[in-house]
Amino acid sequence: MSEIRNYTMNFGPQHPAAHGVLRLVMEMDGEVVERIDPHIGLLHRATEKLAESKPYNHNIGYMDRLDYVSMMCNEHAYVMAIEKLLGVTVPERARYIRVLFDELTRILNHLMWIGAHALDIGAMSVFLYAFREREDLMDCYEAASGARMHATYYRPGGVYRDLPDSMPQYESSRWHGEGATRERNKDRSGSLLDFIWAFSERFPGCVDDYETLLTDNRIWKQRTVGIGVVEPSRALKLGFTGPMLRGSGVEWDLRKKQPYEVYDRMDFDIPVGTEGDCYDRYLVRVEEMRQSNRIVRQCVKWLQANAGPVIVENYKVVPPRREEMKQDMESLIHHFKLFTEGYTVPAGEVYAAVEAPKGEFGVYLVSDSANKPYRLKIRAPGFAHLAALNEMARGHMLADVVAIIGTQDIVFGEVDR
Repeated sequence: MSEIRNYTMNFGPQHPAAHGVLRLVMEMDGEVVERIDPHIGLLHRATEKLAESKPYNHNIGYMDRLDYVSMMCNEHAYVMAIEKLLGVTVPERARYIRVLFDELTRILNHLMWIGAHALDIGAMSVFLYAFREREDLMDCYEAASGARMHATYYRPGGVYRDLPDSMPQYESSRWHGEGATRERNKDRSGSLLDFIWAFSERFPGCVDDYETLLTDNRIWKQRTVGIGVVEPSRALKLGFTGPMLRGSGVEWDLRKKQPYEVYDRMDFDIPVGTEGDCYDRYLVRVEEMRQSNRIVRQCVKWLQANAGPVIVENYKVVPPRREEMKQDMESLIHHFKLFTEGYTVPAGEVYAAVEAPKGEFGVYLVSDSANKPYRLKIRAPGFAHLAALNEMARGHMLADVVAIIGTQDIVFGEVDR
């Protein structure tokens, strides 16, 4: 028999599970991983440096493009940092809208994750199921902000505009007759909040569908149970946050431990794993979808019962309404100044973090009293998780590396920045 010797091989960036922008240099002993060296930077766009050359509001769109699967959560951390420096108090209705969209974004993220993770491991159907629900949530993004992905909806002081009273409707075509179109538009006859409520009614059943396909599936369990185990103490030392940390059995969630916006008024549970393997992290994220659905329903109830402003009326930070701008000279000047040079932020430094779907997404902002950040540093949760890939994969088979990359739920927009 020929002797098997150690050899070095590339995994990605062209490998389907490497998402097109991850390169792993792997030292292999046959099919067993001896060492992994992740090479990043194939998606580096100098976001932090670009942000230092633009007025504050111009950078909100860059935040969407970091973790491009959980867009509004990234915006949230950035606008919270600006609000801390400005000393702005956000109207209550805007805070509820932010929590509502944070949780819709968490569901969006986990749907993308469960579809891609299952597809990488070899389960095709889940991807199609997950994207069916994802499509509805993308419609919510579009109805609120006008964009399906990069919303730029959160603003320092609140949100861009109130939630719409109507939803876009499907039109009948040669593929969908009038009867089918009427059925498709059944939940779209009311407001966006009515549509979200109808979604939240049926979503637990959809999660049951995903679990029917995966949770007790023996192939799924063979691919995930006992793979990529991380002990609780080690997970803390490696800087894990979010489902990666909770999957290892550490009950840490910023929404409970350091509540922001109106999370202290919400009734929800923190799912925690016991084994710290890929399977536990899967179960944690699936339960998170159910808990997010609970929070969404609480927000919708409150928003339907309570009206009010959705952004502060401080024309040094927020542009005046267009009707005022057209009629009042002072409002026109405010509008012109805000859109040409922006606003200045008091000197100081601040760190603001949110419990993003992948973990703690933080923004460290330094101001020198100018109209643009002096320094902006982003704490991306995926970066710490990817750094642990070598430790998680050592001793496993090559095929298990795919499962571990999937369980980390990394997006390279935020890792490479």
